[in-house]
Amino acid sequence: MHNRQTAPIPLAQPVIGEAEIAAAVRVLRSGRVVQGPEVAAFEHEFSSMVAGRHCVAVNSGTSALHLTLMALGIGPADEVIVPSFTFAATANAVRLVGADPVFADIDPATYCLAPDAVAAAISPRTAAIMPVHLYGHPAPMDDLQALADRHGLAIVEDACQAHGAALDGKPAGSFGAAGCFSFYPTKNMHALEGGMIATADANLARRLRLLRNQGMEARYANEIVGANLRMTDVAAAIGRVQLEQLPGWTEQRVRNAKSLDARITALPAPFVADGATHVYHQYTLRVPGERDRFQRWLSELGVGSAVYYLTPVHRLRPYLPEHGHLALPETECAVAEVVSLPVHPSLTPAQLDRVAEAVNEAGSLL
Repeated sequence: MHNRQTAPIPLAQPVIGEAEIAAAVRVLRSGRVVQGPEVAAFEHEFSSMVAGRHCVAVNSGTSALHLTLMALGIGPADEVIVPSFTFAATANAVRLVGADPVFADIDPATYCLAPDAVAAAISPRTAAIMPVHLYGHPAPMDDLQALADRHGLAIVEDACQAHGAALDGKPAGSFGAAGCFSFYPTKNMHALEGGMIATADANLARRLRLLRNQGMEARYANEIVGANLRMTDVAAAIGRVQLEQLPGWTEQRVRNAKSLDARITALPAPFVADGATHVYHQYTLRVPGERDRFQRWLSELGVGSAVYYLTPVHRLRPYLPEHGHLALPETECAVAEVVSLPVHPSLTPAQLDRVAEAVNEAGSLL
């Protein structure tokens, strides 16, 4: 039983250490604080994580998705197939360019887009598929790419939760026309806030750089209509420090996940597909029927938990009028059952023990 004098175990614990603070101070003292050498260095260093692709840094993961769709010329005449079991930013980016999101169901094991559901959702207006590597598990990219090739569609990867994930050794973010990452504080690595777009297409990369910076590459030589979605050098400097530590953190996340897999007996462990490298942005279990009670018990036992996501996107207010009638049974089932547990690399062995013991105790009471 949890000792109430012991601090609760948080679900997430962003790292802001002395190295991150020193990097931020160094940039502030330099006077080069926006779209300078730190951003260029961060882009170059991040490229090694996405098979050497061109990388374009922006101010958030949402901006990464939004600008990519803009750069691909996707707009009001188009549809983009997305999951509903995701954070709203995925669909919001589609709406922000004037296109229509079309929601497809998920694979119940991986929580990622199901290729059969995507195939059924393709229409003459479909321009792109936007798979989400949810919780850090890669989507079935080979099957989705085959569908995209057959129908002449772009693939934009929402890799915002999947830094370092891979499928058959190929990194998330290196499959589609572009892959988009987030550096929000709770992600596997962060830059306080920021995003990155990875693409193999040099022309697309140049258009993305124009779009993020008021449509100009040279100062005051505006070539197209653009926006101000730049990353600051302070964010990039923090991101560079975090990127250096990411491989070690990822190894620790995986070790933590495997430790929980071995110790939790009350509920089945998260599924990992053959060939998939899961980076465990979230360690997510299913609790059929009694999830609220289960979470209350975890809280009593001093273990944090959360539900990602309580409401599928197609049932959120902005999307309800057009999409509330949709039948997405696997999405609805996941929404009702999933619960995520602490797996972050700052967990101590004693905390991991407490998480496993709490899950087993709470599970036995269901």
